[in-house]
Amino acid sequence: RRTAMPKSVNQKQKLLFLLDYLRQNTDETHTVTTPQIIDHLAANGIRAERKSIYNDIQTLCDYGYDIIRTEGAHAGYRIADRTFELPEVKLLVDLVQSSKFITTKKSRQLIGKLEQLVSKNDAKKLQRQVVVADRNKTSNEKIYYSVDVIHSAIAENRQIRFHYFDWNVRKEMQLRKDGRFYQVSPWLLTWDDENYYLVAYDADAGKMKHYRVDKMLDLSAVDQARCGRTDYEQMDIASYSRKNFGMFAGEETTVQLLCDTSMTGVIIDRFGASVAMRPYDDTHILARAQVAVSPQFFGWLAGLSTHIRVIFPDSVVNEYQIFLQEILRSYTDMQ
Repeated sequence: RRTAMPKSVNQKQKLLFLLDYLRQNTDETHTVTTPQIIDHLAANGIRAERKSIYNDIQTLCDYGYDIIRTEGAHAGYRIADRTFELPEVKLLVDLVQSSKFITTKKSRQLIGKLEQLVSKNDAKKLQRQVVVADRNKTSNEKIYYSVDVIHSAIAENRQIRFHYFDWNVRKEMQLRKDGRFYQVSPWLLTWDDENYYLVAYDADAGKMKHYRVDKMLDLSAVDQARCGRTDYEQMDIASYSRKNFGMFAGEETTVQLLCDTSMTGVIIDRFGASVAMRPYDDTHILARAQVAVSPQFFGWLAGLSTHIRVIFPDSVVNEYQIFLQEILRSYTDMQ
């Protein structure tokens, strides 16, 4: 008569250890064998037999995990599906490491957590593509706390207050408004021009404004209900981002742009596929768009040289000419 194998202390955790082992050590090109699984469980104080491993694998499959048994030279088991596939995790890693508003320290922490979504072998592929140190990153470590406070204030319909800073020539944070607090009604967090922005209602100014989250300090919720709901509900956020170059506000104006046909993609990228656009002649197109006229809009135009020209209205044409002349004059004055 065969004596039953005594149960080990961690027997109730057996399926969890097995699942973690499969997640960490298998992928499309790597499998683990039954003896390897038994050895892993034994190293964690769990006794197991070959037949029980078969039953455990089947239990996990019955629950919904897609575990494949392979035959041949690489016989064994592997997990076939994951919540995130390797290309998806690579994309997330790219987003984290290229995001200016995430500090270098936090970027490394987040990427470390993302690596846990794939096998150890695939994690090595992620590590080879990670370059964080030389990125242009914010130094405000409290941005994550700020984002959390903002989300909570929006959910609880409360106003927030904060200090807002700029950098001075000595690379020091210098508070705006002589150190007085800003108090606004938060409505939305949005991403634009590689930065994270809060769109909020400023009751004193009577309009919606935006603020870079990484430039906020000492942020806290205020026990006052938000205002500006009507203004927010009337906003078209996607349109707002397209009109405001680099999120710099200006007088909203409809402009006509005469563009080389090669600039068609540039216009669509900037203003969206719904932008009003038509052929002008054999080599040009005419585009019409709503923009917030600002130095940033003129800088965008200047960067495209003669390939895109603003031709209407005359007031914007004249303002752009003055903008360019002042730049030339500043260089002339240096001689």
